Amino acid sequence: QVQLAETGGGLVQPGGSLRLSCVASGNTFGNYVMGWYRQAPGKQREVVAVISSGHFINYGDSVKGRFTISRDNAKNTVYLQMNSLKPEDTAIYYCNYAVVDTDINYWGKGTLVNVSS
Repeated sequence: QVQLAETGGGLVQPGGSLRLSCVASGNTFGNYVMGWYRQAPGKQREVVAVISSGHFINYGDSVKGRFTISRDNAKNTVYLQMNSLKPEDTAIYYCNYAVVDTDINYWGKGTLVNVSS
């Protein structure tokens, strides 16, 4: 089992910044992808950004140029730096851990990001 602990959410004004962190603990091993997804009220969960152990990165179209994902393999930690936040970025942000070439997949409990004036 892998446990994911997310921190860093909160209330921020439009145009502001937040940094999310997610630490993976437990039976972490092998080649895995970590990433961030989000779900706004009444909408489906969508990908924000994912990063492989080799630091290959993909971003959702709506966050390109504003968000930056990074990863510290030694600490089993993934970060999401969010700049130029917009009200439409308001959502619960979930950390994900997925072992490559398997069905093994874990989710964090989520952290709320609220972009509002």
